[in-house]
Amino acid sequence: MEIIQKAQAGSFESSDILVLIEPNHESGRKIEINSSVMYHYGDQIKQLINETLDHYSINDIHLIINDKGAIVSTISARLETAILRASKNQKGTVNQLDN
Repeated sequence: MEIIQKAQAGSFESSDILVLIEPNHESGRKIEINSSVMYHYGDQIKQLINETLDHYSINDIHLIINDKGAIVSTISARLETAILRASKNQKGTVNQLDN
């Protein structure tokens, strides 16, 4: 899947996560993670992010994660939503009406 535009999902609220994604015009993944629980769950968050990006075959992206203690299912949902928005593949949005 190709990331063709900037997109975001989530919020800065407690127990949520804000995911910002955009194309990386250089080769590879540039991932920045800021998390209030990084010390305890940082490796799991990184693994989940990379597994999701692998699932969608996404490589050349810049991803900024601001986590306020979100649970795994919230992280997955926010990341997937941002990916679908950035690739213009999300159904049921204004973007789909433009096609």
